Amino acid sequence: MWERTLQDIIRGLRAHKNDEAKFIAQAMDEIRKEVKSKDMDLKAGAVMKLTYVRTIIAPVACPEGDHLNMLGYDMNWASFHIIEVMSSSKIHLKAVGYLAATQSFDEDTDVLMLTTNLIKKDLSSSPAEVAITLNGLSSVVTPDLARDLGPEVFIMLNHSRPHIRKRAVLTLYRVCEKYPEALPQGIIRLQERLDDSDPGVVSATVNVICELARRNPQDYLPLAPRLFHLLTTSSNNWMLIKLIKLFGSLSPHEPRLVKKLQPPITDLISTTTAISLLYECVHTCIIGNMLQGPSGLSLAQTCVSKLAAFLQDADQNLKYIALLALVKIVPTHVDLVAEHQDVILASVDDDDISIRMRALELVTALVNRHNLQSIVQQLLSHLVQPQTSIPSAVQSLSQHVVPSIPPKALSAPSHSPAYRLVLSQRIISMCSDSMYDNVTDFEWYLSVLVDLTYVSNVDIGAQIRDQLVDVVGRVRAVRAYAVKLMVKLLSDETLLVHAGEPGSCSEVLWAAAWICGEYCSELLAPEELLPYLLHSEVANLDPDTVAVYLQAATKVFGYWCTEAAQQWTDDLLDKVKGAVDSVMERLEDFVSSPHIEVQERAANILQLFAFVKHDLTTYRPKLEPTFSDGYSASVSVFDTPEFDSAPAFPKSLYLIHPLFSAYELNPVASAAQASVPVPEGLDLDTWIVPSMQVSVRDENEGGEVVAEKKVKKKSKKGKEKESSNGTRPKGTKKKKDDEEVLVPLEDTETPEEIAERERQKAERLERMREDPYYITDDRPSRLPVDDVDSIPIVQLDELPPPTPKVEPRLFALKSSSARSSSPRFVVEKEGEMPEGAMLTSPQSYSAPITRQQTPSLFERISTPPPILPSFQQYDVPESDVRASTPEPIKVTKAKRKGASTGKKKRTTGAG
Repeated sequence: MWERTLQDIIRGLRAHKNDEAKFIAQAMDEIRKEVKSKDMDLKAGAVMKLTYVRTIIAPVACPEGDHLNMLGYDMNWASFHIIEVMSSSKIHLKAVGYLAATQSFDEDTDVLMLTTNLIKKDLSSSPAEVAITLNGLSSVVTPDLARDLGPEVFIMLNHSRPHIRKRAVLTLYRVCEKYPEALPQGIIRLQERLDDSDPGVVSATVNVICELARRNPQDYLPLAPRLFHLLTTSSNNWMLIKLIKLFGSLSPHEPRLVKKLQPPITDLISTTTAISLLYECVHTCIIGNMLQGPSGLSLAQTCVSKLAAFLQDADQNLKYIALLALVKIVPTHVDLVAEHQDVILASVDDDDISIRMRALELVTALVNRHNLQSIVQQLLSHLVQPQTSIPSAVQSLSQHVVPSIPPKALSAPSHSPAYRLVLSQRIISMCSDSMYDNVTDFEWYLSVLVDLTYVSNVDIGAQIRDQLVDVVGRVRAVRAYAVKLMVKLLSDETLLVHAGEPGSCSEVLWAAAWICGEYCSELLAPEELLPYLLHSEVANLDPDTVAVYLQAATKVFGYWCTEAAQQWTDDLLDKVKGAVDSVMERLEDFVSSPHIEVQERAANILQLFAFVKHDLTTYRPKLEPTFSDGYSASVSVFDTPEFDSAPAFPKSLYLIHPLFSAYELNPVASAAQASVPVPEGLDLDTWIVPSMQVSVRDENEGGEVVAEKKVKKKSKKGKEKESSNGTRPKGTKKKKDDEEVLVPLEDTETPEEIAERERQKAERLERMREDPYYITDDRPSRLPVDDVDSIPIVQLDELPPPTPKVEPRLFALKSSSARSSSPRFVVEKEGEMPEGAMLTSPQSYSAPITRQQTPSLFERISTPPPILPSFQQYDVPESDVRASTPEPIKVTKAKRKGASTGKKKRTTGAG
C-alpha cells in the first residue's frame, strides 16, 4: 500500500489551490486510517501530517464533524494516538509525538494525566530524550504536572550538560507559574544558577528571574548583589537589558540601590551603541526614581540629550520611544526637556499620527507662562484648512514644459476629526490649566477661543462656551473686550445658518448671547444688537440657546431704556416706540414655540413689553409754561411745584432693567453651599407646612380598636349634638358583616360649625397664598363689572431711582483713544462665599478687584459699532443713592370697597 508523506501533502496543497478543501478532506480520511495502524512509523507519519494540517489557516470545513478553529483543524480526537507516539523508544518518533503534544494539548485535555510517568521516565533517559522532554513539558505543563514533576525539574538544574541546565531553568519558570508553592525552592536554585560556568545558563536564569520579579519584586532583593556584579562585568547586551529591567523593578523597594546604580547606568548610556540597551537604561532611570535629587541631575541631562538625538533620527520607532520617555521625564525635569522645544514641536508636523499624538502630549506638559502663546499659535495653524489657489497661466505653462514634483499634500491626520478634536481639547486644557495660571493676556485667550470656533470643525462648542463664560465671570478687566467679540459672533450670519451642522460649534452662540446680556453696559449701541438677538433664524437653534437669546434681548433693551431715560428728550419717544413694536413683533414667533422654556420666556417678556407699550402710548410730553404774550418762561419764580413732581420721561423705561441689575453675578466658591450658616431658630428637620390633621381612634363597643383615621377638629357643640342625636360625623364608616362600608350622611352642620369651617378655610387659603410651594388662583369667582377698585394698581411712584455710577465705566467701547497703561488681569480663582460663612479652615481669597481699563481694541475688529449720542448723567440726590442691595419694586393691590379682610400687602421683589 502506498501512503502519502508530509512532502506529498505539501505538494498536493500547492497543486490544488482551486479545490483545496476537497484535497484536505481526502488527506484527513487517509490520516484517520493511518493513525490507527500498529506500525509506529506509519502512525508517527500520520501524526506529523495531522500536526501540519492543523497549523493551516484555511477557510474550509473539515468533514465528519471536525471544525476549523483559530489555529486550524481540530485534532483532539487523536490525543491518545499522540501519547502512543510519545512513548516510542525511537528518538525521532518521540520528537514527533512531543511536537504534536505542544500543538494540540491544553489543560482540558483528558489524556494528559497519562503522561506523568512517561515524562518522569524520559527525564531519566539520555540527554537527547531529556532535551526533547523538557521542551515538551514547558508547553503542556498543568498544575498537576507541575506538582508531580517539579522535583525532577530541580534535579535537571544540576545536569552535567549546559543545554540541559538551560532548558531546565526555562522549564522551571513554567512550573513556578502553574504551581506557586514551588517558588521558594525555585528562587534558591535559581540563585545557584547565577554562578553557573556557562553564559547561556546564566542568561537564561536572569531572564527567568526578571519575569518572576514582575509580580513580587521584594522577594528577589537578596539576589541584588550577584545581579549587580553581572551588570558591571557582563558584555552581553541582551542579558544587560534584562538586568536593567530587573533593577528597575527592584529599586523602588530598596532606595539604596538608586545611588548604587547611577554610576554604571550612566556609563552604559554614555558608551553603548545598542539603541535597545540605551532605551532600557533611560526607562529604568525614570521608573526607578534615579533622576531625583542633585546626584540625578547629571544623569537626567544625559538621558534627555540622548532622547533628543532620537527625535532627529529617521527611524520612526526611535522618535516614538523618545517622545514616550520624555513625557515621563517632564514632570521632574521640565527645564531640561524645554531646551529641545523646537525639535519637539517639529514632531507635531510628522506624518505618523502616533508620533503626533505623543508629541502633542509632550507639548502640553511643556507649557508655561512664557511659551504658551507661541505653542498655541503653532497648534492652531494645524487646524486651518489649506487654501486651494488656481495657478496662473505662467505656472500652468511651466508645469507642462518642465514637469515638476507635485507639492506635498497636507498630511491626513490634520483632516481626521478625531485628531482635530484632540488637538482642540489640548489647546483649551493648556490655557485653562490650574485656573488659567499660564495665561497672561486674557484678551488673547478669548481671541483663541473664537478662532477655535471657526477652524476646529469638530464638536467642541460646549467646552468653548463654558470657557467663555468662566473667563468673563472671573476676569473683570476683559469683559469689555469680550462683549466686543461676542457682538461679532452674534452678527455673523454664517454661524447662525450652519448652526445645525456637525462641527459648527453653535453652542458658542449661547455664551455670546449670555455675555452680551449680562454685561450689556459695555455696549456702545445696545439697540442695534436687538435685531440680531431676535433674528428669525434664531428659532432654528437649540431651545436652551433660544431661551438665552430672549433673556439677553430683554436685558439689552432694559439697559438701553435706562440710558435713554437718563438723557431723555421728546425726540426719543418715537425711537423707543419703534423699538418696542419691533421687539413685540419678533416675539410673536417665539410665543408659539413647541419648547416650553422658550414659550414661557417669550410669553412673559411679551407681557412686559405690552405694559411698556401702553405706558409709552399714554405718555404725554411736558409743555413749558407760557404767558399770554406768547413768550415762554423757562425759569420763573411763579413756577408751580407740579411741573417738577413727575419725571420728564416715561416711567416704564425703568421697569425692566432693575429686574436684572439688582445683584452682580460673581463666581461662586466650591465650598460656598456647604458654608452657608443655618439661621438661628431654623430647624431643618421640621415640616415647612405643619399638618392640620390629627389622628384619632374609634373603638367598638368591646373596646377594640377598629380603625385609625384623621378628622378635623370639631367644635364642642358639634360633638354634643353628635352624641345626643346618635348620628355619625361626616366622613365616618360603619361596620357591616365585618366590612367597612361608606354611608352617605345628611348635612347636619349648625350655623356655628359652618362659620368655624369658613374661618378655617380662609386661614388655610391665606397660608397657602403666602407659601411659595402652592399655586393659588386669586381671581374672584364673581367680579362685578363696576368694581373698578378691585383692579390691581401698580404704584410706579415707588420705582427706585436709577443706579448711580459709583465706579468709572470701561470706556473701551466708548472711545477709540489709546490707553496710557496696559491692562492688569486678575483672576478670581476662589469665588464668592456667602455672608457669614463658617469656614472650617482659613482660606485666602483674592482682594476685591476694581474694574480695570483695557486698551482700545478697535484696530482688532474690522467694523466698530456705530456711536450712540451720549446722554448726560442722570442726577440723583445723595439721599436717594441706593446701597449695594436695591429696594425691590413694590406692587400693591388696592382694597376692595367695603371689605376688610385684614390681609397684609404682598411685596414682589424685582430681583
